[in-house]
Amino acid sequence: MKNLAGLMKQAQQMQSKMQEMQSTLEAMEMTGESGAGLVKVTLNGKNDLRRIKIDPKVIDPAEAEMLEDLILAAHRDAKGKIEAAAAEEMQKATGGLELPPGMKLPF
Repeated sequence: MKNLAGLMKQAQQMQSKMQEMQSTLEAMEMTGESGAGLVKVTLNGKNDLRRIKIDPKVIDPAEAEMLEDLILAAHRDAKGKIEAAAAEEMQKATGGLELPPGMKLPF
């Protein structure tokens, strides 16, 4: 029974760490950029779009497709940063225990 009690205590500690990690990630914001900083996109830890900054130099109606591409590239950059930060937080919360391939955070 001591092993079961110890296992339950570890599970509760892990759950607490996971909740802390989720709060940390939700509060986190990462900015991705493209076009040497001409377009910047900021996402929060849940991948919700928070801000878009566009340098007026790239606002040309004749170049709308290029601007669209820059926004997409900046979004991908920010998303990659969020995913890397989330993986790092998960490593901290799980004590370095690897998640099975394809398993994502709970949100």
